[in-house]
Amino acid sequence: MSGYIFNFKPIGVISSPYKKLSEIPIQPILCENIEGTVILDTPYIDGLKGLQGFSNIYLFYCFNRSEDTCLRLKTYLSDEEHGIFATRAPYRPNKLGMSLVQLEKVENNILYVKDVDILDGTPLLDIKPYIKRIDSRENAKSGWVDAVPDDVISTRGLRDFYKQKKIQPI
Repeated sequence: MSGYIFNFKPIGVISSPYKKLSEIPIQPILCENIEGTVILDTPYIDGLKGLQGFSNIYLFYCFNRSEDTCLRLKTYLSDEEHGIFATRAPYRPNKLGMSLVQLEKVENNILYVKDVDILDGTPLLDIKPYIKRIDSRENAKSGWVDAVPDDVISTRGLRDFYKQKKIQPI
């Protein structure tokens, strides 16, 4: 199965206040109330029917400015090395990104969203609704991340942390 090639075509573009990678906090939870828009290409407008009733949506997109790929790395949350598939880092073999954002409103082909942690101009690949009864799991485990204290997440998750320490997140 690894020999298959899949071609994805963007269906729109994500707009945000972040013009440089260095400006973006590392996860949506650290982007509370940061507003953005998703501009869906006109041929896909019919696919938005019924979306307005959801408070949150997943945006799937391409890390189009991430050129590097690595299978092991140190994340912003840990000084220990982890495999790429145990992280949400952008240095993935297929450059697929995912963010859970708040959906404020839908007007024609424009979705107004909050809690955006995505670079301005990022190509949108898909939208899926967050469904609390299906997506939320009681007693879910988050692997090595469960051991990371909340204050570490809120401090190390901001890119300013790296500027002050003069290191780059990987």
